[in-house]
Amino acid sequence: MNTQDPTLSARTGSIDMAHGGGGRATAELISDLFQQHLTNPILDQGNDAALLPPAAGRLVMSTDGHVISPIFFPGGDIGSLAVHGTLNDVAMAGAKPLYLTAGFILEEGFPLANLERIVISMARAAEAAGVPVVTGDTKVVEKGKGDGVFITTTGLGVVPDGVHVSVERANPGQAILLSGSIGDHGVAILSKRENLEFETEIRSDSAALHTLVADMISAAPGIAVLRDPTRGGLAATLNEIARTAKVGIHLEEDAIPIKPDVRAACELLGLDPLYVANEGKLVCFCEPRDADAVLAAMQAHPLGRDAAMIGTVTEDDAHLVEMETEIGGVRVVDWLAGEQLPRIC
Repeated sequence: MNTQDPTLSARTGSIDMAHGGGGRATAELISDLFQQHLTNPILDQGNDAALLPPAAGRLVMSTDGHVISPIFFPGGDIGSLAVHGTLNDVAMAGAKPLYLTAGFILEEGFPLANLERIVISMARAAEAAGVPVVTGDTKVVEKGKGDGVFITTTGLGVVPDGVHVSVERANPGQAILLSGSIGDHGVAILSKRENLEFETEIRSDSAALHTLVADMISAAPGIAVLRDPTRGGLAATLNEIARTAKVGIHLEEDAIPIKPDVRAACELLGLDPLYVANEGKLVCFCEPRDADAVLAAMQAHPLGRDAAMIGTVTEDDAHLVEMETEIGGVRVVDWLAGEQLPRIC
């Protein structure tokens, strides 16, 4: 039984069941850790529900659970990832994110220093994105019934007038653009998880993409589809779009950007980069007449410098994703059977 004082400082203490009991320890955890670092006028009201001002436009909401292992990795941690992941889901609807909520499931015995590090990271990511965390919740489970910390975030945003981004709008002839190199996040996680060392450190691409999306929409408000290729990577995302929109997809292998160190790591580990998760990349479908303008807008943004046109949408009753290989052949990029890398986001 844990007999330590649950009100000990974040530098020396750990999560105790009392932190989830609704008493003094809970109040101090909220005020001294969460409110201290996530402070903003709405959160500081101290209500169970955030009272938000009216927002003009169509509302978009998305929620996401984060169970990544390890929780700290090159290029980020579960805190920043929780912010980026949900902001990106909102942004993929063409929306401007406005607010975030956060729910924490904490395991008894989890070091308060690690929790503070996560909350600080979340606060910095939210501040950098300009999107506050306005309400949240914390629960504690017994030791052995969790895995340190799980975080669920929900995002709320608004879609500008004249913008309609949806998978159903994918049509034959459209250009397919990718904002940058693939596989960085998944390989970074695996290298940390398995204590693998490469000549150069491979870092996660975790980032908030809403400002990139805003620049793209400014260049071409008629963008049809936006998606971030997270679990299952680029392959899963494109297969999902093809199946939902009832179209085919043709890719050019030599046009898909992959960093040399990521490619080498995937070859060493027996992974296909097309199926490896990303957390800071997006796929865009747009009309051919808009492709050059959208690509230029992407490449002018720090998160889209390596953007490329990687394929086209085709007519295909089988709704296949096919790729012309670097040696001139064609292969089907099918759904992944099972999961290459569990607990990746």
